[in-house]
Amino acid sequence: MKMQKRFAGVALAAAGMLLLAGCASGGDAGATTAPVEEAPEFEAGTTMATLADAGKITIGTKFDQPLFGLLGPDGDPVGFDVEIGKIIAGKLGIAPENIEWVETVSANREPFIENGQVDLVIATYTINDKRKEVISFAGPYYMAGQSILVLADNDDITSEDDLVGQPVCSVTGSTPAAKLAEIGAEPVLTDTYSNCLEPLRSGAVVAVSTDNVILAGLAAQNEGEFKIAGKPFTEEPYGIGLALDDTEFRNWINDVLEESYSDGTYEAAWNETAGTVLPFVDPPAVDRY
Repeated sequence: MKMQKRFAGVALAAAGMLLLAGCASGGDAGATTAPVEEAPEFEAGTTMATLADAGKITIGTKFDQPLFGLLGPDGDPVGFDVEIGKIIAGKLGIAPENIEWVETVSANREPFIENGQVDLVIATYTINDKRKEVISFAGPYYMAGQSILVLADNDDITSEDDLVGQPVCSVTGSTPAAKLAEIGAEPVLTDTYSNCLEPLRSGAVVAVSTDNVILAGLAAQNEGEFKIAGKPFTEEPYGIGLALDDTEFRNWINDVLEESYSDGTYEAAWNETAGTVLPFVDPPAVDRY
């Protein structure tokens, strides 16, 4: 078994403190295509009714993922995951300024849901069976795939086979990190993907590996420094995390997603965010398990 290295930085044990340090709400929540329903009605006792009556919702997302969830200059996150959150909130009658955004890194997504610190997590969150043992997922709303980011002048790495025995950066608690160990690479783990870029620049790692959409955002943000090598070698269905036994809420979110696919709201949200770099593809069918 390969030893997993970890960078100095924010310790995993301190991840829970992100709730205190990483909240943003109010102010200009950024451009949104999501309409806000006026006085929606829900069955009493459901999560939908509770949130609609409160007029606010807490959503966990990433603050360092260009295109999907990146903290904007006004202190609010922007990106496709953020827009999906606004679509859901809007159907509850909750305006963007009444969403509390909580920074949620890969390692604390399940704990934040289990502990009730957030109502939802929308954070490039791959659906898998292990996670479904402790939380539920609505969706998927996007199908990504694990890929490889290298320095722009690196022509030696062209596929996952070239990562075997090599130090490759990824994030603690992520499915890409587990896949790297599985294929025989040497995972070098940190808390956020942006923290992988300096080790890649310095040669401490030969590549960064995670979902292709995340890497595309990092490459676009650092034009000319990096490139994506090869083709995606996994399928990563992105879902919306919520409490394990809240079937009514999960089914309702799936209804909202399907409606956004048909009425154009989903595509408009994509085009305003990730679509500035990546082409639009039809969303996958939701899984009503």
